[in-house]
Amino acid sequence: MENILQAAELIRRSAHTTAFSGAGISVESGIPPFRGENGLWSKYDPAFLEIGYFLNNPESSWRLIKEIFYDFFGKARPNAGHYALARMEEKGFIQALITQNIDYLHQQAGSRAVYEFHGASRTLICLTCKRHFNSGQTDLSRLPPHCPHCGGLLKPDFIFFGEAIPEPASTLSYGEAEQADIFLVIGTTGEIMPAAMIPPLAKRHGARIIEINTQPSKFTRSITDIFIRAKAGEALSALAEELGVNDQKS
Repeated sequence: MENILQAAELIRRSAHTTAFSGAGISVESGIPPFRGENGLWSKYDPAFLEIGYFLNNPESSWRLIKEIFYDFFGKARPNAGHYALARMEEKGFIQALITQNIDYLHQQAGSRAVYEFHGASRTLICLTCKRHFNSGQTDLSRLPPHCPHCGGLLKPDFIFFGEAIPEPASTLSYGEAEQADIFLVIGTTGEIMPAAMIPPLAKRHGARIIEINTQPSKFTRSITDIFIRAKAGEALSALAEELGVNDQKS
């Protein structure tokens, strides 16, 4: 595969490689992207994920949240790309992974140093007492769900439109951009703010940018040093194999 050898050599020599993943890696697990021709927003009005709408209409918002993020997305499993990244971390080739995805697939594959920039669907937060709950252990048959301790409204612990990026993920992610000498961008268009600010920040701090995407992104001509045009699973598996760490899971 074109540019795999060059990318592997840069990672092999790197003192600190950070990966940065977007929806493209999860598409191969059956999770559609939000934007684009076959994206979720072509089928659903994203207003149900606006924080103001959610607070005023929790039942109708929760019906769509449950359908999309728990009934449908909840069946997704890690793919070869997720496993390859986990093995690369295990063997010391990747020091951290920033993900825009909320699906927890990186952790299920075995990645440990994961910064969830947009939060995660696997936990729910009570908007009153701020306790957290495992979504898989919460009864979602009656909507909206309420806190078993104080009765407050439960909300998925990922960011809605109108909310700030959570801490400490925000600070840690920007810190990675300032520290990395290799920044591996995977399956993201570079259009979602403020996440799209992170790879250019890495570039400004001297990182070499390796990009894996099926199509050129906002980053390709502006900051990318090595562009690997391929599906995330194929490219990451090839990269892990070149580094001698691929476990061949899919």
